[in-house]
Amino acid sequence: MNRADDWHSPHTGDPDAPLVVRFAALGDVVLLTVLLAALRERHGRPVHLLSSGAWTPVLLGHDPAVGELRLVTSRRAPYWLTPSQWSARRWLSAHRGPVYLCDPDRYAARLLERAAIPAGRIVRAWDHHPPQPIHWADWWLQIAALDPPELPGPHGPLATRAQPRLQVPEAWQRDAEAWLQQHGLGGRPLLLVQPGHKKTHRRGRLATAQHDKHWPAERWGEVIRGMLAGVPGAAVLVCGSEREAALAQQVVDAAGPPAQGGRVLNLARRQFTLPRLVALTARAHSMVSVDTGPAHVAAAMDCPLVVLYGGFGWARWRPRAPHSSVQALGPELPTPGARVDTLQPLQVLDAWRRLAPRASTIDP
Repeated sequence: MNRADDWHSPHTGDPDAPLVVRFAALGDVVLLTVLLAALRERHGRPVHLLSSGAWTPVLLGHDPAVGELRLVTSRRAPYWLTPSQWSARRWLSAHRGPVYLCDPDRYAARLLERAAIPAGRIVRAWDHHPPQPIHWADWWLQIAALDPPELPGPHGPLATRAQPRLQVPEAWQRDAEAWLQQHGLGGRPLLLVQPGHKKTHRRGRLATAQHDKHWPAERWGEVIRGMLAGVPGAAVLVCGSEREAALAQQVVDAAGPPAQGGRVLNLARRQFTLPRLVALTARAHSMVSVDTGPAHVAAAMDCPLVVLYGGFGWARWRPRAPHSSVQALGPELPTPGARVDTLQPLQVLDAWRRLAPRASTIDP
């Protein structure tokens, strides 16, 4: 994949298409697919997107709802030192359609100002933020129904469900199958565990113990042993980015004898790519995760899922699966001081056992 400061999708030649500005983390990109699909359905044309992050073109670069996709390396960096912002300004200046500004900070708004986008062509999503708790996907549907003052859009209800979805190229499936065969996992039920999150590793060191999403490795180990007892012949794949490899290894070590027998693997040390994660969640028996982006990926791929929540609560963030069940543990609403480490392994295992099996699960 190209560097984020020069990556863009092929030009579609449609300057009048809706354009979304959203600088999204991994889970936010998954949720954003609801807005993109709804705008495409409403306007009858693919939607342009200005965003950031190496994960964004991986997940959306082949999405039929996306027309042009442009990235900036950082919206907060000084403009004159950031070539990707120069390119974004030129691209935005040539655009004539409605603009959906879906970030609340001044940095995103400043890019539109530099491109001289008139205020009458902008829908500022945070001006319509509901006071009551509402799931993020439902809110994106509400935003998709809005129009900027100068550009009234098509009328009529949106048929799109507030269900995030991801497209899985066949090549990703083939890669995952080859990887499983290479590691002796072909045909075995897969249990996924995601103990880390984007703030697991900060300033060159593990920084989990003080975070509200931290769950001790020994509790993960107990849950892993319980999951393996419930699915004979299964393998547990401890997921994570390369930066989370040390934490993932702590979890593997805490699993004890099953890990020594090769039934628990640290995927963060095995060139674990995002396409591979998507493909594995499409076939996995289930996943247990803290509140983080891979949980949204798993739900979008219809993987039965248990998610552990801390202070942010799950009312707005609970992953949504098309058919499979998603169990959320922790507070529903934002709760200052709430921590994942108040949850006990038995609670997590009980929630996992309540998950209905997915139709595509390999029988042990």
